[in-house]
Amino acid sequence: MNKPFPYRKILIVGCGGAGKSTFARKIGTKFTLPVVHLDRLWWLPNWVNRSKEEFDEMLQNELKKPAWIMDGNFFRTFELRLTYADFCIFLDFDTETCLKNVYARAEEFRGKTRPDMTEGCIERIDEEFEQWIRNYQTQTRPAMLEILGGSGVPHIAFKTREDTENWLNQFY
Repeated sequence: MNKPFPYRKILIVGCGGAGKSTFARKIGTKFTLPVVHLDRLWWLPNWVNRSKEEFDEMLQNELKKPAWIMDGNFFRTFELRLTYADFCIFLDFDTETCLKNVYARAEEFRGKTRPDMTEGCIERIDEEFEQWIRNYQTQTRPAMLEILGGSGVPHIAFKTREDTENWLNQFY
């Protein structure tokens, strides 16, 4: 028997290519919750980033809203975002899966802007992004898990897309 979805402010984090934005949209559609893509807040057209001050102000405005699903790593703001969240989903997928997904996404959106990105940011994979994905398991993941574990925020980690679907299907 399915149960009601109890969360109103959900963070979705994980390595690039884990499917954070896709999963956020899926949850948002199923439960009629607004989705906030951190990439849209950070990037201006043509891959120009906002200032940290402007990004932080926009982020604060989103965090204060009564309900949201927020996807993206943005490690610098992770602890702050956790203070507003009532649940966190960690997509803890292996490096090869994430790289495969990033290359599939680049092919799917070749010459276009993907739905979770600021218009004018044509899909691309640069060396720096690929290297960040390759180093995520050893450089970013341990710190994310430590912060998450000490936050007191209820959370769950998934190793596969099937696990995310099975979890989501338990709710109505």
